[in-house]
Amino acid sequence: MEIPQFLEYQEHEAVDNSAQKVPILPSDAIKEEEAGPPHEALFLILTYLPLFELLAMNQVCTSLRDAVNKDVLSWLNIIVDKSLSLKLSDEILMKITSKANGRLRTLALMNCAKITDNGLQQVVEQNPLISKLYLPACTGLTPEGVIRAVKTLSEHGHCLKSIMINGIYNINKQHLETLESYLHEMNLDTKKEQPGPWPLLLLEYMDSPTFRHDKGHTIIDLEVCPKCDEVRMVFDCPRWACKRMIERSMTRCRGCKFCILRCQECGGCVDSQEIEEAVCADILCSDCWLHLPKCNFCNKPYCKQHADNKCCTSGSTGFVCEVCYAKYIVNLPSIVEYVDF
Repeated sequence: MEIPQFLEYQEHEAVDNSAQKVPILPSDAIKEEEAGPPHEALFLILTYLPLFELLAMNQVCTSLRDAVNKDVLSWLNIIVDKSLSLKLSDEILMKITSKANGRLRTLALMNCAKITDNGLQQVVEQNPLISKLYLPACTGLTPEGVIRAVKTLSEHGHCLKSIMINGIYNINKQHLETLESYLHEMNLDTKKEQPGPWPLLLLEYMDSPTFRHDKGHTIIDLEVCPKCDEVRMVFDCPRWACKRMIERSMTRCRGCKFCILRCQECGGCVDSQEIEEAVCADILCSDCWLHLPKCNFCNKPYCKQHADNKCCTSGSTGFVCEVCYAKYIVNLPSIVEYVDF
């Protein structure tokens, strides 16, 4: 027998002998390992989970469901974003806020059109410790309903630190003055210690509209525009020259979005001669337009808010906007058909 064949024979023999030594267990002895309780580290992150993930934990297992329902700290700050805003009703809101056991601190309802004045009032009455009330674009609410909720919070002697009501219809100067009077009474002591309000920039508001008050902005997000004299959000300009003008009490570029044209990328004021075109029809200044990547066909950029609409083609380093993609690439066979070579 040759040496390679002999070595191969010994290898097979060793494998067969080892297989014979392995005990064969009966089928009854083989049991699936039962799933144990969740790791203790999962219970430590419940407080940091968004509302959607927090509600999803109820369907994982009974131990997590009990932990979520009994942990009051996880329900002290309820923020309803776009993933749940269209589904949220008064009844569902009452069930969610009841888990805080009357200790709710932050209530942020972003674009929740189904919430009514009665639903908001019930939540406020059961949670008198609310310090942040954010209701932007809750079109089911009325100015009178918001005033009644703020009045209820003021009666308990608690401090409502900030409120956002931009997007609620038919808010006039009288409504704003009434809200400011209640807010002034609740923040009378803290207002003496705080410096002047921080400038409100469009770019910061677009990035994080919910937490803009944490930087020291005004208590209420609305004010009277110095240009049109309407109750709207009034933005400041981030440009250095404009900041110097604001310090000198000159409000040439301070106003609402209807009165002052602002760049969607940097939030700075834009003159009529400086406006640059974007694919998404948003306003851009010259500096931001130069630094943004352009479409390979029309040489127009996207702003950051609509950058996901880009269409990437194979074999190209750039991108094609959705307008040029539908016009030139999708309809390319029909265009070639009518071309006379």
